[in-house]
Amino acid sequence: MLANLSEGKLKLWSCFCFGLLLFSAFSANAQSIGQSKTDTQEWNDVQFAVPLSDKIDFVLQGTLRFGRDISRPVDERLGVGFSFKIGKYLTVTPAYMHIATQPFRNIKQFENRLLLPITLRFLIGKFRISDRNGFERRSRHPGIDSTRYRNKLQVEHPIGPDKYKLSLFVSDEVFYDWSVNAWVRNRAAVGVTKVFNKNLQGDLYYLRQSDSHSRPGDLHVIGTALRIRW
Repeated sequence: MLANLSEGKLKLWSCFCFGLLLFSAFSANAQSIGQSKTDTQEWNDVQFAVPLSDKIDFVLQGTLRFGRDISRPVDERLGVGFSFKIGKYLTVTPAYMHIATQPFRNIKQFENRLLLPITLRFLIGKFRISDRNGFERRSRHPGIDSTRYRNKLQVEHPIGPDKYKLSLFVSDEVFYDWSVNAWVRNRAAVGVTKVFNKNLQGDLYYLRQSDSHSRPGDLHVIGTALRIRW
């Protein structure tokens, strides 16, 4: 009888462990599905530049990104900084940005970011070349603070009649993150710039992001950017 009782307890315990294992596997799979590595998003940027002198602008920027297959807002950003023109070709734009994200359901993240982009611009014939080298310090909650280096190379060329003031551009940007000591992200984009007047211009573009560490990290993006100079 004692042997039968022990055998019954053993069967009950085995069933319990098996059920726990199934539950854990289901939960892990659900989490993996809920936190997909890929997403389709729509990004919207608006930048206001207020000249303080011939060489210095005050810059205010806002961003709203829709994600989860463009079904809801997933990223809101507000930044402030100053743009300093150094000579004919160089611009330095130190800035601060506050970021709030909701990449997945019931997950919220906040970040305070310090940025120091240094941009070199020059012309080769009708081609306009810009090379932006940037450093940023990221204070994230929840998350690990990190420092990143970013390099963005962009080439623009006018298209169509001059009266339309249209340019085609292609760009590629790479990210190095010292918190993992790796090149973690690449962004390739193609788009069109329209100059409406001396104070207003806008971009419409497609961007493909590949990321080896973030979720979601591999993105298909349709984006707009509006730049207003007062």
